Amino acid sequence: MRESAHPSGITAPLPRGAESASATLTGTPWDVAVPGRDPLTGTTGRAGVDAVRRRRRGWARRVMLADLLTVAVTGTVGSALVPAAAAPGTGVTAMLVGGLVVLLGVALAIGRCWHPILVCSGGLEYTRVLQAGTGALLVLALSEIALLDYRLRPYTLFVLPAAVLAVLAVRGVARAVLHRQRRRGLGLTPVLAVGSPESVEALVTRTRRAPEHGWTVVAACTPAGTGSCAGVPVVGDLDDAGDRVRRVGAEIVAVAAAPGWSGRRLHRLAWQLEGTDLDLVVDPGLMEIAGPRLHMTPVDGQPMIRLTQPCFRGAGRVSKAVLDRIAAALALVVLAPVLLGVAIMIRLDDRGPVFFRQERVGREGNTFKMVKFRSMAVDAEAVKASLSSDDATGPLFKMRRDPRITRVGATLRRFSLDELPQLFNVLGGSMSLVGPRPPLPAEVAEYADDARRRLLVRPGMTGLWQVSGRSDLSWEETVRLDLRYVENWSPGLDLHILARTVTAVLAGRGAY
Repeated sequence: MRESAHPSGITAPLPRGAESASATLTGTPWDVAVPGRDPLTGTTGRAGVDAVRRRRRGWARRVMLADLLTVAVTGTVGSALVPAAAAPGTGVTAMLVGGLVVLLGVALAIGRCWHPILVCSGGLEYTRVLQAGTGALLVLALSEIALLDYRLRPYTLFVLPAAVLAVLAVRGVARAVLHRQRRRGLGLTPVLAVGSPESVEALVTRTRRAPEHGWTVVAACTPAGTGSCAGVPVVGDLDDAGDRVRRVGAEIVAVAAAPGWSGRRLHRLAWQLEGTDLDLVVDPGLMEIAGPRLHMTPVDGQPMIRLTQPCFRGAGRVSKAVLDRIAAALALVVLAPVLLGVAIMIRLDDRGPVFFRQERVGREGNTFKMVKFRSMAVDAEAVKASLSSDDATGPLFKMRRDPRITRVGATLRRFSLDELPQLFNVLGGSMSLVGPRPPLPAEVAEYADDARRRLLVRPGMTGLWQVSGRSDLSWEETVRLDLRYVENWSPGLDLHILARTVTAVLAGRGAY
């Protein structure tokens, strides 16, 4: 396999599909090639970091121009749709559109919505855009009242909100483009990992599995200070991180768990990085508890992290159940033609039954019948005992090339169409749209105590396990992702997973 240079200068095997992509994408803002290597590590040092940052700033400028152009186009189209009685006239309309661009542009700038790190970052980015849009809407509404010009009302009620929604859509497209480039190995931010060999290897595995987050570990510092971790060179021990980060050309120092790592050492590393424009990222080591459960509590000036108890009942869970059922009912109505078409295809394929029902374990250990479109041969369960798989991990049975899958079933599983009938389970209350993977009783019988916490909530049609790799994940990774969801559930997390599910299903990664 051909190798490519990361922004730091370290060579690494190109991701699948990147060899053809490199020829077409050379010269883009994310293609970095900087001469001058360090004799210790063979990396490009500070020049590589500067090149990555220049290209990131260039990308942010392009997003800024796209945002302003989107506002201008939306304002122009919206003005054309304003009723004639409220239309302010051609000249005034041009001024209003220009004012709309300036108003929303200033709001986005004040909200730092074009910060190079924030652009295409996901949830925080969209939150900032919505906050900026709300501020601009308030200013426009107050201006309408102050000027007593009610011809501005359509712009307040319709045009400006539409412009904000259009900007969010453009941001979504830009993020998808950027993620596609990152998956091809372009525009990745070089990272120096600091920690034990095990924690460094775990970080390397995560960054390689999800390159769309934009990280690539180019070097590591471990207690031993020699060797390599997951193919990444070890360039020093824990105390060398402050010096080695400049030499390996990393932009981020990621500190993970390691024996002997203390607060004093972390303070010393932070002091060494002062004035360097390098970011220090620390793994809190708190079982991936995050979001609304984390709070800062000072005790005599000492900041302490307070963890609130997870909530598995109450108004939030009730609203989730209600919204799940409403969304499932609407989805069944909209997808009725698709469901009918799939049913006909399955029936014509082998004349067997359309649906497959299987006992699964739901919330608090209660069992239910999960319904799916049949994607395997009629005797699949009987044949399973005679099959052996090297892909199986933990209690899960997985086979990349399962001979029981039918011709139609392969396509259904590729795009998760076989799971659409689970909407009936959601409608009946045994499942949720988002949640942990619904397990088999035989799997639950082998659960350790930590895995049993998955049963505290309803299983879901999709979840972190699906948007993070599905069947490509190990058993340990599947449990970890499900527990992260259980411990940190929020309505915002559900929306984030649902949005990512669309991309995961279309890409078909890990579906077999």
